[in-house]
Amino acid sequence: MNKEDIAIDVSDIVMTYRLYQEKVDSIKEYFVRMLKQKLQYKEYEALKHISFQVKKSEILGVIGLNGAGKSTLLKIVAGILKPTSGQVTVHGSMAPLIELGAGFDEQLTGRENIYLNGSLLGHSNKYMKEREESIIRFAELNEFIDVPVKNYSSGMKARLGFSIATCVNPDVLIVDEVLSVGDFKFQQKCQERMQELLNGGTTVLFVSHSLGEVEKLCTRTVWLEKGEVKMIGNTSDVLEKFRN
Repeated sequence: MNKEDIAIDVSDIVMTYRLYQEKVDSIKEYFVRMLKQKLQYKEYEALKHISFQVKKSEILGVIGLNGAGKSTLLKIVAGILKPTSGQVTVHGSMAPLIELGAGFDEQLTGRENIYLNGSLLGHSNKYMKEREESIIRFAELNEFIDVPVKNYSSGMKARLGFSIATCVNPDVLIVDEVLSVGDFKFQQKCQERMQELLNGGTTVLFVSHSLGEVEKLCTRTVWLEKGEVKMIGNTSDVLEKFRN
């Protein structure tokens, strides 16, 4: 694969967590024990030497059972987590659709959170103003957009988060289980919006437990098992092995 054709390059990623084995009642006690090196812990490798590349305009699926390391991998690619070792290189602008609505301020209205989330994604107020009405319309929140987000259901928050995150055509889209947002009708809208981004040349890294969605959308798929790459290749071949 030529370097100029690569959108995402994941190289030998390791993610190790420390699982502390004793209860600490305060931050002060934690730091005292840490300085005295009296904190007992065991290490857990969530990801073990993960490497793969994603071509520009490709949609790569990531599958695996719960605890396989899928969401951890996506958060590392998105820059939310820093790996213990290894490197991720992303070429171009990126929009992460991970934990939609996690960055909302519960006390602010939906409209105010459009601008707040937009700034977190690196967009100016002017940019968000130009897209405000289309974001509200897509999220189907016209009646509730000036209501504080603390009064929203989880589905309403996710719909607004999806609408904000996809108001721009990024070079790379990181997607974690967001096509299950809202009711069936809204899920169709999400899929259509995803298809628009794909048709515009966006590269997608897509995690889902829905093998049907992976089969429909992805050309290649990575199968993770216990933090390791079990298989990577043509989606139909990987899914056949996974199902068996």
